[in-house]
Amino acid sequence: MLSHLLYKEGIDCVVLERKDREYVEGRIRAGVLEQTTVDLVRRAGVSARMDREGILHEGFSLAFNGQRTRIDLAGLTGRSVMVYGQTELTKDMFSAAEARAIPIIFDAADVQLHDIQGSTSRVTFVENGQKRELAADFIAGCDGFHGVSRSYIPAGVRRDFERVYPFGWLGILADVPPCDHELIYANHERGFALASMRSHVRSRYYVQVSLNEKLEDWPDDRLWDELTIRLGEATAPRITRGPNIEKSIAPLRSFVTEPMRHRNLFLAGDAAHIVPPTGAKGLNLAAADTAYLASELTNYFRSGSSIGLNHYSGTALARVWKAERFSWWFTHLTHRFPEGGDFGGRMQMAEFSYICGSEAAQRSLAENYVGLSLNFGQESL
Repeated sequence: MLSHLLYKEGIDCVVLERKDREYVEGRIRAGVLEQTTVDLVRRAGVSARMDREGILHEGFSLAFNGQRTRIDLAGLTGRSVMVYGQTELTKDMFSAAEARAIPIIFDAADVQLHDIQGSTSRVTFVENGQKRELAADFIAGCDGFHGVSRSYIPAGVRRDFERVYPFGWLGILADVPPCDHELIYANHERGFALASMRSHVRSRYYVQVSLNEKLEDWPDDRLWDELTIRLGEATAPRITRGPNIEKSIAPLRSFVTEPMRHRNLFLAGDAAHIVPPTGAKGLNLAAADTAYLASELTNYFRSGSSIGLNHYSGTALARVWKAERFSWWFTHLTHRFPEGGDFGGRMQMAEFSYICGSEAAQRSLAENYVGLSLNFGQESL
């Protein structure tokens, strides 16, 4: 995303990718795009297939022990979200990069950063067994939670904040029609469940599981049975079963590192922050980071002023923490916490009841779900 936004402004960059293209295009990732992300994809000029095939969602449902209420995103905010898989979006961006001659170096191994405090920084890496070096004005660390970039911010400068949750998500992807035309987030006494989708013929489901669960403990039939229980009697008859394309267990955490800039190094996406997948903020936060960074880099190369670059970390983190708050809150609303007990269950019930009966509460939920605006001085998305 960052490379395409910079390309539109005439700024050269090189993308280093640790894996090969086939691996990246085949990896199953997120699928709900905020309105701001949709707008960014269009701004980057890579939206043609998304606009044809993406599924517009103007609401979603909350379910609590069988009771269900719909959150009318469009009616409450005038905005919506788009269901379009990150895997497909990545394919679109790779194809556009070829057409635009944006260089992407796949299978880049042993990446190391150098001179991030100097006037010109360097990146060394190994390609096809040969050590290579790139010189650049700036380095964008978009290399994820397990990447190397964050480690180059000195310990005395960097501060990490983390919350590890006592459960994970067991997900299944199957080529079956979705059970509903919109997403359903369900809080059941047996735990959380989510009915999602990637298309009209491909469904994505999740259930909350303990951290000691293993995939072999969950054959497909057991998972489908559990989904019918947790999603409730009204939804169960509409669930179509099928063999899994992909099945995995993902732990949940909230994580933020500050600052997101150190000299010539800028962090973006999972390299700087992680959210639990509740509410689908991870991909969208990463996209927002690239929007801010592309805007400030453009201002720098046009004017020579680094004022905007100096504000990047603070601007990005202000939005990051709001999304962290929402994801944390939404996770606490929809999941069963081992330490919560009966009191925690009653608090969740009271919160759900309040949301169902309050338009103001629904509007706040909807506003955060569709994504907070991106502000660039006088302009916003």
